[in-house]
Amino acid sequence: MAVLAPERTGREPGRPGPARIRRLPFPRPRRDRTPPLPADERTAWLLTALLGLGAFAVRVWDLGYPGELLFDEAYYPPQARELLEWGHEYNRGYTFIVHPPLGKWLIAAGIGLFGYDSFGWRLPSAVAGTIAVVVLTRLARRLTGSTLLGLLAGLLLALDGLAFTLSRIGLLDVFLQVFVLSAVACLVVDRDRVRARVRAGAAGPLGPRGWRLAAGFLFGCACAVKWSGVWFLAAFAVLSLLWERAARWEAGVPRPTRATARHGLPGALWALAAVPVLTYLASFTGWFLGETSQGRAWAQQNPETAFPWVPDALRSLWHQHAEWLEFHNGLSTPHPWESGPWAWLVNGRPILLWNPQGLTDAAGEQVVRYILMVGTPTLWYAFAPALVWLAWRLVARRDPAALVVAVAVAAGWGTWFLNPERTMFAFYTAPVLPFFVLAVVLVLQDVLGPPGASRLRRQAGLGVVALGVAVVAATFVFFLPVLTGQPLTRVEWLDRMWFPSWF
Repeated sequence: MAVLAPERTGREPGRPGPARIRRLPFPRPRRDRTPPLPADERTAWLLTALLGLGAFAVRVWDLGYPGELLFDEAYYPPQARELLEWGHEYNRGYTFIVHPPLGKWLIAAGIGLFGYDSFGWRLPSAVAGTIAVVVLTRLARRLTGSTLLGLLAGLLLALDGLAFTLSRIGLLDVFLQVFVLSAVACLVVDRDRVRARVRAGAAGPLGPRGWRLAAGFLFGCACAVKWSGVWFLAAFAVLSLLWERAARWEAGVPRPTRATARHGLPGALWALAAVPVLTYLASFTGWFLGETSQGRAWAQQNPETAFPWVPDALRSLWHQHAEWLEFHNGLSTPHPWESGPWAWLVNGRPILLWNPQGLTDAAGEQVVRYILMVGTPTLWYAFAPALVWLAWRLVARRDPAALVVAVAVAAGWGTWFLNPERTMFAFYTAPVLPFFVLAVVLVLQDVLGPPGASRLRRQAGLGVVALGVAVVAATFVFFLPVLTGQPLTRVEWLDRMWFPSWF
């Protein structure tokens, strides 16, 4: 709606005539709900680096223990070693190669540097988990406009038991987590840059958008680790266009939807459709070059299939993906440690990674060594209430930070309800876990109070926030022995088994 301004005209010079309404070409900008970034950039980076170093030190401590393959490490480190040797997974049984190769290539990097042992195949996970802590810190700072809240977000992720164990095992999901989180962070930066350019008067093309291209590349990497990354790509690609349309509308650009479709959609199709696809295909370079890679010769062996004009390699890859899709959709084999999406929010069924039997100490007493992939309970039990508060912030305040978290939760948690019969595990929450943490941080932001609140209000809020984070930290330390397999007496072990479903 345009702003109306009075314009005075008259027939006689020097005398005001009757007021006439003049329509300005652009309305005044709407109120921007995105908080400004703090001015402590150098201090913020220093504190973030210290937090990252601390998170890495905790994750890399005694990383090679135990020295045997744990849980699905039975698949991924061996396949990573095959990638180093052959350039592709050399599995003549054609079984359990059901994920793209990028995550296994990252594991292979650790093996190539430090050898085929537990430290070598787990170190890339520790690096990825640490990067996730750093990226979440920066993303939360940007979304909330507070360095303190950004550091709290990174600290809570560093203190989470599931994130911690994922960073100490050679599985794929921690790589999916860091790629998704980094891609979303890049798009949020792009959102802010676009808003600034539009407010500066760029009503048409917005020029180069390197952060959006980086997001497309990272989303492609996420999909090249596990297919569940595609939900995040689709959801945030749409949100990115809506952000651009909102930026034009807030700045008063006429017909913002048409302007976005004309000037924003072509670039979005390149950055958030073509670039992810090309990145995904590039991860299969070793498969294309290999002569004995899984399914590579399918098109040559089946020449009478549809689309014969498509190169054989692409038709073979398409067929292999069809087989993978059939496998994932039909995966319903019962597993003792499976759990569904509802149970994830309350640690309903953690995953036992290691529990050797028959161990005793010098006195002949039973010793329990247990590695349980379980989220820090005092943090995870805040997730559901935080989501309710998130919905309130989204509806009542139209809060941009709440929107980012809500879209991520829908993509990373809600989509698992589409196939409830599928066999699922708690570590499938890996890519959405940082956003659950962000939901908790948004609650802490309101507990802390607005910057303009009284000193007493801010101090009281800060005390409550500090107490809550201290409780999470103490819980993490308490559970650390069952996250790392340290020796415990049976009584000490039972003290940490809070529910029967954890056995």
